[in-house]
Amino acid sequence: MQIQPTSLAFTLLLGFLAAVPYSGIDINLPALAATGATLGASPSDVGLTMSAFMLSLAVAPLLYGPISDRIGRKPVVMAGVALFVMASLACAAADSLWMLLICRFVQGVGAASTTMTFAIIRDLFGETTARAKIASVVIAVNVVTVVAPSAGAALLAVGSWRLIYLTQAAAGSVLLLAVLLGFAETAKIAAAGRLRPSAVIADYRRVLTNPAALAFILVGAAGGATVFAYVTGSSLFFIGVVGLRPDQYGLIFSACSAAVMCGAFLDSRLGRRGIAPTTVLTIGLVLLFTVTSALLAMTLAHWTPPALLAALLMAVALAFGLSMPNIMNATMQPLPDIAGAVGAAAGSIQMTSGAIASGLVATLFDGHSALSMTAVMAAASLLALLLYLLFARPAVRRLHPAPALTPAQ
Repeated sequence: MQIQPTSLAFTLLLGFLAAVPYSGIDINLPALAATGATLGASPSDVGLTMSAFMLSLAVAPLLYGPISDRIGRKPVVMAGVALFVMASLACAAADSLWMLLICRFVQGVGAASTTMTFAIIRDLFGETTARAKIASVVIAVNVVTVVAPSAGAALLAVGSWRLIYLTQAAAGSVLLLAVLLGFAETAKIAAAGRLRPSAVIADYRRVLTNPAALAFILVGAAGGATVFAYVTGSSLFFIGVVGLRPDQYGLIFSACSAAVMCGAFLDSRLGRRGIAPTTVLTIGLVLLFTVTSALLAMTLAHWTPPALLAALLMAVALAFGLSMPNIMNATMQPLPDIAGAVGAAAGSIQMTSGAIASGLVATLFDGHSALSMTAVMAAASLLALLLYLLFARPAVRRLHPAPALTPAQ
């Protein structure tokens, strides 16, 4: 019953696994007020459950990565998804905010195991195919993020916020069964140095001292910070300032997720036509910086028509979808033997930078403009472009120098 890695079913399984951390955030967004009403807490206090979940997503992959390099991806993913299911059930039964905070942290620890998805792709496929697979996974992730907020609102309407966590437990159980029955081990496991702290430290030292891997990790972190700033700031602006209803804002959020899918699909098509990933990534990052700079200029000029702002945010999402598959593929390429550690470091640093960007946007929000969002987005996208041009691209050229011309040529 094993699913063939080249099949659509395998790509969908990877996509749904990779979406677990994001769905764990998005599906709960409509229920913050209802959760607070039940537990006697304010919606802002319940918002700390998102912080607890994201904190565990930043920390836990650092453990999963080296473990998966040594005992395999499958047992790590299965153990993590099983923990996610149990923690989701505990969240549904929580009777206090503190209990919910603890359970959400544990739920995030379980969800973080699915960040091994990109290491699995690196295990199985060469550079060109891996780029296309990563793009397909990005598309699947964003399908889930489009559906998740609406699904959360629908579950809240027919039941309560507890039903949302029960649904997450059910979905996790289905994924666990699919991995158990259909997934074959992909890692090339070496017996030497199994789980010794010194070996784990050595793995991360290799990651952080490899010029190409580190440069692309930082480029991805800056690009991710741009998107996290949008996620936080767009809600504050469109609902808090413009006065849109949550369902109206949900349409904008869904449109941006669809734009990410379009960018990833376009990258996949360009790859099949032989367009170099460096070319696509350069275009994506330049577009990202250009659009965020325009957003900042509009905000400073006090001219922010909501429709135009939403359209430009969709362009930001398109640029992100165009860039991210190439960033992830390039991050994994230099160190395929420890792809788990590379993916873990990349995910942890990206989630940390995203949390910082979100915190800055929320802290600096002035209550009447989009300035905190657009300023953080522009700064993060500029950083991503500079890191790529000054460090990542030169590192790639050193790894793959152009062949010297012979006199006959």
